[in-house]
Amino acid sequence: MDIKVHQIGLRDLQRYFPATISDDLSDDFFISDIRHIDPLQLLREPCRFDGYLGLFCMEGRLGVEINLKTYEIGADSLVIIVPGTIGRVYGVDDTSLKGLHFVAVAMSREFLSGIRLDFVRLYEESLSLLDNPVLRLTESERALCRRYFDLAIALSQSETPGLQDALRQLVSSAFYYFGAIWQGRLSLARPQAASPAVRTPGSTRTSRAKMVFNSFLKLVSEHHGTERNMAFYADQLCLTPKYLSKLVKDVSGQSGPDWIDSFVILEAKNMLKYSDMPVKEIVYRLHFPNASVFYKFFRTHTGVSPSEYRK
Repeated sequence: MDIKVHQIGLRDLQRYFPATISDDLSDDFFISDIRHIDPLQLLREPCRFDGYLGLFCMEGRLGVEINLKTYEIGADSLVIIVPGTIGRVYGVDDTSLKGLHFVAVAMSREFLSGIRLDFVRLYEESLSLLDNPVLRLTESERALCRRYFDLAIALSQSETPGLQDALRQLVSSAFYYFGAIWQGRLSLARPQAASPAVRTPGSTRTSRAKMVFNSFLKLVSEHHGTERNMAFYADQLCLTPKYLSKLVKDVSGQSGPDWIDSFVILEAKNMLKYSDMPVKEIVYRLHFPNASVFYKFFRTHTGVSPSEYRK
């Protein structure tokens, strides 16, 4: 059987949730102020969202599973979903739905491609949004978050020329603001004795290096199922494998192959948990030469065999 993960795009969200956007933005940008969401049934099955999604919980409580980790989302929680993330909602009854209120903002890859963001600030010490998607805001941070959303709603309903550019700049500002908050939380959570994996500012931390690193991660998120050789990604970026490997290591503190492996492991875990397909089919889907290589790869990264993980 095929993997039981539904592919969700902006159009799917618009069919289920009330949107407050201009028609000119409907293909690339979505924003909704949601209360008592009856169509939440859509998200109770594992879904992979093809875009960027921000969820700000104003009231209520919600159980979610994001990339195989469970979280309790309550008031003042901000959730950031990046392309390729698999998630679902669980443990929601009619009573909790009636008290639920959150704001959702979704963007296509194309919409965000026009923004130059310092994604390294969101991937410090090899901890990415894939591993840390939920942030609990303070009262002052919540107030500013609400103002960002209110302004985004006002802009999305405007007929002002150049609306997409205005929204992109607002999104860029929000990413930098919440990225700084994220980094502060991660820094507090890390043991003080730990050595920083990211290098100190220098020639390799230039804007171009960060942009190349971001492009590398985007390519890995799209091709990790079939391409695990740095030569492929270097060729796509018109760089030599040696130079790309050094740049990725210097910028993130983690090697290129390690980044690729982390995506592959996540994909393998999702297939094992959300599908009934035999392991040999997963081996084929992920382009491993044989089951023995896949078993060794999976056990090395998880400490258990695929069969043990699936139990």
